[in-house]
Amino acid sequence: MSKILIRGAKVLGGEAQDVLIDGEIIAETGKGLVAEDAQVIEAEGQILLPGLVDLHTHLREPGREDSETVLTGTRAAASGGYTAVFAMANTFPVADTAGVVEQVYRLGKEAGYCDVQPIGAVTVGLEGKKLAELGAMHDSAAGVTVFSDDGKCVDDAVIMRRALEYVKAFGGVVAQHAQEPRLTEGAQMNEGVVSAELGLGGWPAVAEESIIARDVLLAEHVGSRVHICHLSTAGSVEIVRWAKSRGIDVTAEVTPHHLLLTDEMVRSYNPVYKVNPPLRTERDVTALREALADGTIDIVATDHAPHPHEDKDCEWAAAAMGMVGLETALSVVQQTMVETGLLDWAGVADRMSVKPARIGAAKGHGRPVSAGEPANLTLVDPAYRGVVNPADFASRSRNTPYEGRELPGRVTHTFLRGRATLVDGKLA
Repeated sequence: MSKILIRGAKVLGGEAQDVLIDGEIIAETGKGLVAEDAQVIEAEGQILLPGLVDLHTHLREPGREDSETVLTGTRAAASGGYTAVFAMANTFPVADTAGVVEQVYRLGKEAGYCDVQPIGAVTVGLEGKKLAELGAMHDSAAGVTVFSDDGKCVDDAVIMRRALEYVKAFGGVVAQHAQEPRLTEGAQMNEGVVSAELGLGGWPAVAEESIIARDVLLAEHVGSRVHICHLSTAGSVEIVRWAKSRGIDVTAEVTPHHLLLTDEMVRSYNPVYKVNPPLRTERDVTALREALADGTIDIVATDHAPHPHEDKDCEWAAAAMGMVGLETALSVVQQTMVETGLLDWAGVADRMSVKPARIGAAKGHGRPVSAGEPANLTLVDPAYRGVVNPADFASRSRNTPYEGRELPGRVTHTFLRGRATLVDGKLA
């Protein structure tokens, strides 16, 4: 592999430096570096971050290749600056056996645009009745460490307790989709003023908060790790903050769309805004931003949920829930967190690379930008401003809530172990 010299980039938003990549590793950092045989990338004014890591991606393969494939999803990931993604288990068949997680893992290896770490289902068929083959999935070639029935809640407290006890044996983590099913029957959007005015079934905040409260207490009881997927309410923030103050081993994520959008968008009845959990209120958005800034919420995860055109181009009640997010996540975080002064770029690296890699045990990712480390890197032009055009996406699906919206920042280059997967904003 050839040498690459990134010249004049602001590492984590700090002072401008040169970074020399040699093969799969960072060979040297500093000022005025010279490498005669290196390809030079002039990066003045750009930000150099460790490659982004997404702990919550839906790649849809096997079974829903009309929405996304591992290849198209990882191409979208590389376009968004990601070098590793964790693929959720709600595929067809469900990723609840060693065979299915190994299939997804190998498809990721073949695609080559980023590392794909499968997430295993907690229960057989996501049905919430019987534990899946957690140990076998962990011992497989995929080396699964994160387990989730995302899309469905593990609502049975006994099953959840058993899962937490099981994964404790090998340092795994259960990632919970916090949604009490009885409280959300027929729910279409956030329960509140807007749902009442529109006459749509409401999804109360307590449906999320009650499950989080139960699960942090269960994690404390068995001494295990629990991760909260797509936390979306101010009340959930307070429960996680309380749990952390007690020393409970809980981590939490927030999506970019919950940092920016509110339930007011639903007044348009455009199904592109239909998502699980639903868009909440301005008060919730403010609480989520502050919690991400102060570390109560550990990471940003996209919950990239691609759907084919026909599943969204229909009446609201019939539409599928979910939004694509890999290619816009960093821009939304720049707008909501960096440009508001809540996070600096080092904070972005922490929330979008370092901590998700640590939670999911993604080896070689989320590492410092320094000599001897794997060259998993993302180069960002923060001065860029552009209007989101879904036709430009690498993802197979186009269900973005940001179509026509101007967002800041653009990923110009992504490097996976020293190999460019994105060059000047175009897939390599």
